[in-house]
Parts: sequence; C-alpha cells; structure tokens
Amino acid sequence: MSIRNLDYLFKPRSVAVIGASKTAKSVGDVLSRNLFNSGFDGPVMPVNPKHRAIQGVLAYPDVESLPMTPDLAVVATPPETVPGIIAQLAEAGTRAAVVITAGLGNQREGSDRTLTQEMLDAARPHLMRVVGPNCLGILVPGGGLNASFAHMAPEKGRLAFVAQSGAIVTSVVDWASSRGIGFSHLVSLGDMSDVDFGDMLDYLANDRETRAILLYVEAVTEARKFMSAARAAARTKPVIVVKSGRHAAGAKAAASHTGALAGSDIVYEAAFRRAGMLRVTSLEELFDAVGTLALTDVPHGNRLAILTNGGGIGVMATDALIDHDGTLAELSDETIARLDGALPSTWSRGNPVDIIGDAPGQRYADALAALHEDAGVDAVLALNCPTAVADSLEAAQAIVETARDQGRHKQALLTSWVGDRSAAASRQLFMENHIPTYETPEDAIRAFMHLVHYRESQEALMETPPSVPEDYTPEVDRVAEILDQALAEERTWLSEVEAKQVMDAYGIPVVPTRVAETPREAAAIAAEIASPVAVKILSADITHKSDIGGVALDVSGPAAARTAAEGMLERIKSEQPDARIQGFSVQPMVRRPGAYELIVGMTEDQQFGPVILFGQGGTAVEVVKDQALGLPPLNMNLALETMSRTRIFHQLKGYRGLPAANMDAIAMTLIRVGQLVTDHAAIAELDINPLLADEYGVVALDARIKVQKVEQPGTKRLAIRPYPKELEETIALGDSRELLLRPIRPEDEPALQAAFAKLTPEEIRLRFFVPVHTLTHVTAARFTQIDYDREMALILTEPGIAGTTDIFGVVRISADPDNERAEYAVIVRHDMTGMGIGIMLMRRIIDYCHQRGIHEVYGDVLRENETMLKLCKALGFEQRNLPDEPDLVRVTLKLQQQGDS
Repeated sequence: MSIRNLDYLFKPRSVAVIGASKTAKSVGDVLSRNLFNSGFDGPVMPVNPKHRAIQGVLAYPDVESLPMTPDLAVVATPPETVPGIIAQLAEAGTRAAVVITAGLGNQREGSDRTLTQEMLDAARPHLMRVVGPNCLGILVPGGGLNASFAHMAPEKGRLAFVAQSGAIVTSVVDWASSRGIGFSHLVSLGDMSDVDFGDMLDYLANDRETRAILLYVEAVTEARKFMSAARAAARTKPVIVVKSGRHAAGAKAAASHTGALAGSDIVYEAAFRRAGMLRVTSLEELFDAVGTLALTDVPHGNRLAILTNGGGIGVMATDALIDHDGTLAELSDETIARLDGALPSTWSRGNPVDIIGDAPGQRYADALAALHEDAGVDAVLALNCPTAVADSLEAAQAIVETARDQGRHKQALLTSWVGDRSAAASRQLFMENHIPTYETPEDAIRAFMHLVHYRESQEALMETPPSVPEDYTPEVDRVAEILDQALAEERTWLSEVEAKQVMDAYGIPVVPTRVAETPREAAAIAAEIASPVAVKILSADITHKSDIGGVALDVSGPAAARTAAEGMLERIKSEQPDARIQGFSVQPMVRRPGAYELIVGMTEDQQFGPVILFGQGGTAVEVVKDQALGLPPLNMNLALETMSRTRIFHQLKGYRGLPAANMDAIAMTLIRVGQLVTDHAAIAELDINPLLADEYGVVALDARIKVQKVEQPGTKRLAIRPYPKELEETIALGDSRELLLRPIRPEDEPALQAAFAKLTPEEIRLRFFVPVHTLTHVTAARFTQIDYDREMALILTEPGIAGTTDIFGVVRISADPDNERAEYAVIVRHDMTGMGIGIMLMRRIIDYCHQRGIHEVYGDVLRENETMLKLCKALGFEQRNLPDEPDLVRVTLKLQQQGDS
C-alpha cells in the first residue's frame, strides 16, 4: 500500500480513543487531553470500560458500543488486546489507526505469529492503515488533530516532520516552539509495520499545506517504494533528511574489498543523492536548511563573494567555505574598479571584500551594489563584527535597502552579524525583511552550501544524459552459464579466469589470462607469452591473494615462473594448509606508464540491494578509503557524478602536464557493471581491482565475483527499476518500414523536443488543451526521465542510438502510488496518421497496464477531438461529461485483473 486511506488518518471526521484514561499523566490521559483540547472539529469518543466519562465526555465500554464508526482510532491498550481491537474496528469500517502500544513484536502463547502480524492480518483485508505500533502518534495542527501523547502542542505551519522515534518528535516540537516554527504534520512512525517513509513522502508530496518535508531516518523499508516516492517528492518541494547511525560501531568481515567498503551509511548517502534529497547531519541544521531555502533564491552556481568589515571573520568564512568544498568567487576587473572608486584605498582588493572596520552603512551599500552586478558572483555573504566606530544596525539597514533596490533574483544573499546583544536588532531586521541571517560565519557558509547542494540535486534530477553508442551486445547467456556452473558445483566464488570471462562478455577490457594446473604448466605458458608475466594462485579458499603471497609480478622467463609458482605452494602450505588449490593464472604484464589504479565493484546492501562502488584501487584500497557508491542502473551522467565524489577523480582529469584519463571509458565500465548485476541476480559481490585507466582507456587486471542462489529473480532486488528492455518490439508498417517500439529513455530528450517541434499547433492544442510553443528542458526531462515502477512511456522510433532517431508517436501512462488507476496520453505525428499507429500504441499500453495489475485507465479528451473519442469507443472506454469542464470528456476503461470478482 501507499497513500490509500491516508486521508482517514490525517483528515478524519471522527476519532475514537481506545484506552482513554483518567489516571493522571498516563498515556491514555495525555492522549485524551490532547485530542479534546486541540480544536478538533468532530466527535472524539473515549473507550474505557472503567470510566463513565473522560474529559467530561461520555465514555464507551468497548468498540462495539460506539455510536458511530470512527474514521480514525487511536489505540493505547495492552499488547495482547491490540489485534482483536483492530479486527473489530476494521470490520466496522474504520480505515485508519494509530497504535501507540509497544511490545507487539512478541508472540502470543501457542501462536507462530507475532502480535504485530496478527494486527496486520486483521487490518489488511479491510484496507485499514496503521501507524505504529510503538509510536508517539500524529499531529496535524491545521486540522486541530493531536492524536499523540506529546507534552505540548506545536504551532501551525507548512513544514512536515516525519520520524520513527517519538522522542525525536517531542524534542523537535519543544525546540521549534521557542523559535516560532510551525508544522503542517508531525508523524511518529514507530515500528513502521504498515505506514512508512515511502507512504508519507507520497502523501505529503501532494499536500498543498506542506511546503517542505523533513525526515529523521533510522532505517527504511521497501527501498524501491521509498526511492520512487522520494524522487517524486523531491521534484515538487524540498525534501531534507537527517540519517542517524552514520558511524557503525564495527564492520563485519567481508571477503571482497567492495563488500568491506560498502557500509550502510554510505549506501544511504548514495540513495539520498539519487533521489534528489538534501542530507544534513543534525536537527538544528535541518531547520536552518529549511529557513534558508524559504528566504532566499537558490543560486545559479556555487561562487560566493564575502563582504565583511573585519578581516578575521572574512578569513574564517573563507576557511569554512573551502572546508565545505565551496568556491570563492573571482571578482571581475570591472567590479574591482568599481570598488576602488567606492572604498578606502586600504580595502582588500579581492574576495573576501574587506571594507575596513569603520565601514558605515553607505560603504556596505556601495560594495553590495557592485557585487550584485558581477556576473561571476552567484551569492553574497555579508558579515559584520561590532566596532566602537561604526553602527552595526545602520550597516544592516543598508544591506536591506540595497537588496530591496537591486532585487534578489540574480543572486542569493545571506548575512551574519557576529555578537550577541549588539547583533540582536540587526538580526531581527533581517528576519523581518526575509533575509536569512546566522549567528556565525560558519553557520552562514553551511547554509550557503545547503543552497548549492539543493541546486545540484535538482539539476541532477533533470539532467539529460548524453547518448552512448551501443557498440557491444552483452552476452547474457554466456554469463548465465558460467554462474550456473559455479552454483551447480556449490562454489561461492568464480575463479579469476571465469570472472574475467564475465567481464569480457559485458565489454569490459581484460588482460588475456590462461590457467596452469602445475608450476611446470605455468612455466610453459610463460614461455609461449615470451614476455614478463604475472602469476597468481587459483583457489576458491583464498580471497585476497596478495595477502598470502599468492601474486608474483614481472616474472621473466619460464624458469622464474616455475619458481614463483612453487614458492606460492610452499607459502600457502605453511600459512593456509587447508586451502584447495586449482592451479595458477598466468597473464602478460601490462605496461601502462602513468596509468591509475582504480577499483570498480558491486555489493548487495540489505535495504537498497545492489550498489556500485568506484574509487582508488590497488592493494591499499582499505587504507586509502577513497570511494563513492551509486545505485544501479547508471547512465553516463550518474556514473560521472559517482566518480566525482572521490579524491582520485581530480587526478584523473590530468595535472602537472599529465594527460587526463579516458573518463568516458571509466564511466562506461561502471555502467556495464551496473548492467551486469541488473541482468544477473546470482552475482552477490564483484571486484575489479585494479582497473588500470589512462588516456587510452581501461583494462581490468584482476576480477573477483561472488555468487549466490537467487532469491529475488529478475530486477526486483534493485531499489530503482531498470530500463524494461523486455518491452522492446519491432513494428512492421504497411509501407514495408520496420520501426522500434520501446520504453522512453532519459537520453531521448533531444529527440522528443525535435518531435514536438514538428507538431502542428492544432495537434498540440488537442494534446495539451492549450497552445504550447516550445517544450522546455524541464518539461521534456519530466517526460523522458520517468520512474519505470510508476510510469511508462512507449515511443515509436527508428532503431538506433537513443536521442538520435526520429520519434513518430508516444503513448504514456502515469499510475497512482497504489497502482490502482493510471492516466493515459497519446500522440502520433500528423504525417504518420492513417496507418493504425494510434490504436496500436493504445493497445500496447493497455496490455502493459494489464500486466502491471492496474485496474483502471482513464484520460480527459477535448469534446471536439472526435478522432480520439472514436478510438476510445472502439477500445471499450466509457465516456462521461465533467460538470466543471464542459469542453472535456472523461474516458475510462476498467481492466479485469486476476482475482477480481
């Protein structure tokens, strides 16, 4: 489930409190007082057989005695009673419950189910939604609903705060009340047996009273739903998250480098980035970020100018900026000249712009006006420290007036007036004029970087990836045979040779590697290669070969190869006598002077499934700890973004006369590894280490692959549904042409814009209902960068590279989060009409909806669009008028799904 029946939870017309109490300071007492005294405009019905009345309202002995069926029930009774109470409520028609009670994780005597499972089994047949158990409750200040045992009532506002922990929610309420921060919703999810973060993101994304969504996350459930909901919400409003448990007390031993490096927090970091969420590290930072986003425009770039009357605080701000990977703006010659004319000769003549400690308000105004006109400045941070020779409040007034005169549409403006009593009036002035202000320069810099990171996340959600030539076809069956053979032999690891065969099957360059069963055979192979070789031990029991002396490099000649192999056997016999030896791998030494040693890998995270790792490789990979993670599937932009989060990325771009490495070849390796693990769920872990990279490309010197029996077939284990290649189909037209029907890709944006440009004004009006002159990048990105788990768009195009071929027709559906209903849209280019393309597209998307389990397809059609209405009638759509839209007709097709009565 997702948002189904959540309106009964947050907009109930009536509430029952099961376990209401008169015992002072009990949970039932606080719940009752909060519900009766929060301004709820509806009946609140207390249930407790021990009391005749609670809070002056008649109490009922049990659920069956209630005079009406409540929309929402709040349950705070002993654990063993909860499943029965939920069953009674659900059968009576209650559609939402908040279960405060803890301790439902235990089993009832003689039962193999936990009390939580019994509760869910009672609720789900009736589509009843449950928050909790073990939660504080929910608060909706705007609706007068306080179904919680919080110690105080929050103010009404437009921020939604969702956490698992009730203690966090009460702390936030307390903290926010003293700062005048209000909320649209406060939700304690507790054990998240039913309603979880994904559900809340879907619900709040569409809530008009919520301007921003704040999350305090300990863990997520149903990663794919969470990612879909987070990506959808982040496109509509800021989603800011604090994740607790950033530092693990210890890491479990892992056989591969990637398995050891991919800790849970770094995976969450990758997931939050991919979803477009802004991550912060504390609750105070969470609210600071919201305030900053609310009060100033998001800058177009990351170049900051610092305006200060004190050199010391200017340097402190600069240090903080560099520490946070920010960029100090370089002032133009024109700006320097303008500042020379307005400032004393002793000013800093650079950035930070130090206008000297005696700066009056006019000096601040002149300097800020000059910085506003510099195209190389994306934001300005104005600083002030108190002095005896200048008035800080006058300076603040000058900043306010200049910002008002200049307008803030071009640049973001932030302020920090340092001090306590002397700064209070200035800070108040800034707040009254909606200019963000901070107590310290470091806080202001952190806020500026929030703006930068938020802009980057939004751009990443909308960025169009470049088209990539499909110059190889993965040998899927070949890899499946290798994996199946290993599993049939009950092996956990592929041999090095097998792992390299897998890499080769997916277009990843590898060093030719041969197997020798004995030292003598190793010598013979070395003789055939006739150049220095690398000899490595082959054993399923030895995970890191170099740690046990199982690798010999630069071995010249057959005699040396034999000696090296024999030496390995002796060492292993001594240090790991039980290891089973299959032989040796022999490969030519690769001479790539100046090449970088990288690692590309994959591991499977418990919550988010497969994740791709990139970083600096070699034997010291755990010591260097320079790596970043990304969630598959990847495209060129996503692969490069993952790479950019490592230190070695800056070296790969070239430095001190050294040429840059082939970034596209490295990125393609990440993409192909992502495709490999998408296609083959039997791959549990993977390491390519080292992957040599230089200006000419990449080559894998060593590879390891761990296999597993498949529990989740196909792509279900991925947190993001990959491109559904199985929907590709060749369509033969009546004029003997063959076109390709396939799902749309993000790379198709240029082709979609080109197709739109070829539509006639009348075609556009019939499709969009209003004149549309151009398809903007934002709109085109939304049409092409779809979530295949909730949307689908099929395009009819020519075979070829995505984004470079003509698009002749598009049909799309957008399903609700519950997968119940989907809205369709279809358009065919005018020069392709009359060929049956429209009805073919509609039939394909209807078939897809059948497969997805969607129950209804609908659309709105202009009444004058007779062609579409006739097509819908032929396909069995029902038609009805829309009372508020006389020019539109709603067409609806009910789909009978398996199991429907």
